[in-house]
Amino acid sequence: MSLGGYGVRLVLCGLALVGPLLAPLPSLALEQAKVSLLNTDNDPLRDSLRNASISLPLVDQPDVTIRDVVTAAQADYANIVEALYAQGYYSAVVRITLDGQEAANIDPFHLPTRAKDLRILVEPGPRFTFGAAKIAPLAANSTPPETFAPGQPALATVVRDAATGAITDWRDAGYAKADISGQDISADHIAATLNVGIQVTPGPRLRFGDVIVTGDSAVKPARIRQIAGIPRGDRFHPDDVEKAASRLRQTGTFQSVQVTEADTANPDGSLDLSIAVIDRKPRRFGGGVEVSTLEGMTLSAFWLHRNIFGGAERLRVEGEIAQIGTDTLGIDYNLSFRLEKPAVYGPDTQFFLEAELSHEDEPDYLDRQVSLTLGASREFNEHLSGQLGFGVSYSKVTNRFSDPETTRELLILSLPASLTYDRRDDKLDTTSGYYLHTELTPFYDTRNSQAGGRFTFDGRGYQSLGDSGAVFAGRLQLGSVTGPDAVDAPPGFLFYSGGSGTVRGQPYQSLGASHGGLDLGGKALAAMSAELRYAVTDTIGVVGFADAGFIGADGFDDGEWHAGGGLGLRYKTPVGPVRVDVAGPLAGDTDYGVQLYIGIGQAF
Repeated sequence: MSLGGYGVRLVLCGLALVGPLLAPLPSLALEQAKVSLLNTDNDPLRDSLRNASISLPLVDQPDVTIRDVVTAAQADYANIVEALYAQGYYSAVVRITLDGQEAANIDPFHLPTRAKDLRILVEPGPRFTFGAAKIAPLAANSTPPETFAPGQPALATVVRDAATGAITDWRDAGYAKADISGQDISADHIAATLNVGIQVTPGPRLRFGDVIVTGDSAVKPARIRQIAGIPRGDRFHPDDVEKAASRLRQTGTFQSVQVTEADTANPDGSLDLSIAVIDRKPRRFGGGVEVSTLEGMTLSAFWLHRNIFGGAERLRVEGEIAQIGTDTLGIDYNLSFRLEKPAVYGPDTQFFLEAELSHEDEPDYLDRQVSLTLGASREFNEHLSGQLGFGVSYSKVTNRFSDPETTRELLILSLPASLTYDRRDDKLDTTSGYYLHTELTPFYDTRNSQAGGRFTFDGRGYQSLGDSGAVFAGRLQLGSVTGPDAVDAPPGFLFYSGGSGTVRGQPYQSLGASHGGLDLGGKALAAMSAELRYAVTDTIGVVGFADAGFIGADGFDDGEWHAGGGLGLRYKTPVGPVRVDVAGPLAGDTDYGVQLYIGIGQAF
């Protein structure tokens, strides 16, 4: 759709810009430029014209040549006119001069030697309103924008939005090939009105037909169709097409995904789709380092194999060594394996199998554990997902809190379930939105015939503070264990507070609970964090934060609090900001001086 040529009086009489000169010209900066409106003082319009110009940014640029200036000035005629149309001005007079000479008249073969002053002079004329505003036919329950009506300002953007909206509504109703088949647009300069008539041809209502897979992919074509989940035979809807592309991208197997509709429908009323994919490299590895003054150093690494069996499966092997170099904590080891297979029980359900070996050497206990979990995860929509599994784990636990130390064995069956609702704008460096995650794990210890459950909640919220570059972030964590006493519960199910995951400025897991004179983890947790993040530059930011944590022996009615706070520095990288936090204790009896935390990614 074009609105060009309807009564716009442009002072244009030069030649079109042609190829470059045979020899380069010396660099010359543009010293000043100005946009002026004649017969009006419309600051918003002036601002929109400034934003549309590509000449104005050339001022005081050291490497700009006279050819750059002339090229930009001549291109600005169209840019300024388009900006005027967008604001409803169709009788404008536009002049662009370089040192007083009309830019359109400058011969590209005889460029001036200098161009110090650029002027954009615009006489906008009256602002047009819609005389007639019609678009037909419309899909059922479809209405054009309220701004597309007689008497409303005749903005070109409104016309485009009305046409686009009409086509979108038809496509949402299953008419995949709906299109604009005609338009009648005229301007009455005496009355300052724009008359618009747009004809839509919906075409037939279509169903999804065959899905044709193209591209040299190692993933089997049948699996690509299965993952995409195009509902063959169902009525066409563009959201299904977009969702199919999103499912394929989320597997992580493909570098590029394109889902394309056939140009024409089949005689039986179906529409074929084509899926073209390009594979990522099948293998990837990486690692990380975190350092804390009391928690010591943590080294982690992973190895990832994409499409391991030809069906876009992923195998991830991950290892971690933690608490390296501490005086009070032993070294922890963890090795895990996770296999994922997408589109097992429908396109939005994924099967997973996890195996884990761990060795936790803590002041209260030594836990050597092997576990196996299988289950399925499902995306209910783009924000809500859930996971349900069945797990079995064997642990050999040394109780260091008893004198003498005792050893016990646990064989636990569990049904871990979780729900996640994620509305963050950026998972690596969030500036707005919120994140909610909850887990519920019923379990049964077959060796000791004890049943129980573990519940956790993690809520995070983020709010940008206008255009200041500041972001307020808050976090609330809750946890509860029911069933066995703390001395009989799996030690990894109990809660502690202190460290980078709960209260910075307090030593790692320094706050537990007293159970009849024994210091162990608690059966209840509450932790709160608040941060004010401020972007100093595009890559450097500073953070002020305060954290508080509560541990209850058996519930939330009785327990102890501690708190910490400090300052941090952030440096943005493609994989997330590098984080350096310095924190100290603010309240409680577990303080141990100033703590230093270094890692990748925001604290939460």
